[in-house]
Amino acid sequence: MARWQPNASQRLVVAALELFEERGYENTTVIEIAERAGLTKSTFFRHFPDKREVLFGGGTMTGLLVDGIAAAPAGAGPLEAVAHALDVIGREAFPPDRREFGARRQAVIAANPELREREALKGIGLTASMIDALKRRGVPVLTAHVAAELGALAWKIAYERWCDTTTDREFGELARRTLTEVRTASALC
Repeated sequence: MARWQPNASQRLVVAALELFEERGYENTTVIEIAERAGLTKSTFFRHFPDKREVLFGGGTMTGLLVDGIAAAPAGAGPLEAVAHALDVIGREAFPPDRREFGARRQAVIAANPELREREALKGIGLTASMIDALKRRGVPVLTAHVAAELGALAWKIAYERWCDTTTDREFGELARRTLTEVRTASALC
C-alpha cells in the first residue's frame, strides 16, 4: 500500500488491532504497526502520541459528546441531553459496520492491564466532559455530576451490549434502553 494513500489514521488503527491480536500488545512495536499499515514511524506519530492511543480515537468522542449535549432540544432534561449525545455517538462513531471491530478492540483491551487503565482514564475524561457540557446548559453542578455518571455507566453497558456480534441493534437504541434501565435501577437504590 502506497504511503500517500488516504486514511492513514484508520490504516494504523486496523494494523495495530491486527498485530495486538496476533502478538499481544506488549510484543508489538510502533514500527511494526506503521509497516503493517504501509506507513512510516513518523507518520504514526503524526496521528498518535503512542501505541496505546491508536485504540482510543483521540478527542473524537469528547467532541461528539459535547456537541451532542449542546445540540439537545432546549427543554431536554439532563439525562435526555445525555441520551441525545449518545444517539449522536451511535450514528457517528458506532455504525453497524464497526461492531465487529468494536468487539475485537474490547477483547484486546480486556487482555492488557495498561489498555484497561487507559480505557478507564478515557471514561473519566468523557464523564468530566459531560459534566462541563451539562453545566453549560445551566444544569446545577450536583445534577450534572449525577446525570454524567449515570450516562457514563449506561454508555459502558450499552457499548458492551453493542459489541456483542449476535445483536443487530443500533448503539443509540441500546444506549437509550440502557439509560432507562440505569435510571430505574438507581431509583431502587
